[in-house]
Amino acid sequence: MSPISVRGLAVASATAVTAVGSVVGIASGSAAQPGDAEATASDTTLLADLPAGQQAQVQTASLTQQADAQAVQADASAKKAAEESARKAAARTATQKKEAAQKALQASKDRVETKSATSTGSGSGSGSSDIPVQSSYTVTQIKAIAAQIVPGDQLQCFSNIVERESGWNYQAVNPSSGAYGLVQALPGSKMSSAGADWRTNPATQIKWGLNYMNTVYQSPCGAWTFWQANHAY
Repeated sequence: MSPISVRGLAVASATAVTAVGSVVGIASGSAAQPGDAEATASDTTLLADLPAGQQAQVQTASLTQQADAQAVQADASAKKAAEESARKAAARTATQKKEAAQKALQASKDRVETKSATSTGSGSGSGSSDIPVQSSYTVTQIKAIAAQIVPGDQLQCFSNIVERESGWNYQAVNPSSGAYGLVQALPGSKMSSAGADWRTNPATQIKWGLNYMNTVYQSPCGAWTFWQANHAY
């Protein structure tokens, strides 16, 4: 290769670097330097002076570097988009978990309140209002009503007292004292605090009797213990 050819190839290489540098600089947003336009014009003239084969090589190298620069920029944009998408997905997941936790907490509170209300109702005999009123009741029906009002762990003690006081007769009257009803309240009118129908409604009498035993003896079983010792309560 002659000295002229070597010089031409060197100039061509320099031209490629200059051209690529200009493209990359523009792609990255860098400011153009004074004399760039003149250098580019001069290099373009020199590139045109090269043989066709060498021109193709230089142009191919320039286009390859331009493509690489564009690929880098595209990768950066894709990475940024992926990060933004992941951030939004994480935010949605956190919101959904928070809402689920709040719903679970509220459901737990509702269950506790319901259980508390049920327990309070059973302990005070407030369930009598849900029992249908009849013109008369059998012993079996009265026992079933008691089972709805008196707590399960106190039912047997309550039943023991009623069995001995009235034999489950809600209209029983003590001929000597005038005590009345299932639990033989004395006077019977005391049971009006549980309902105006205390004379005819065993549910009202049971409610009053349960409250009396809880107040005086802490529970029906406490009343039953006292009754066994004194045959009265």
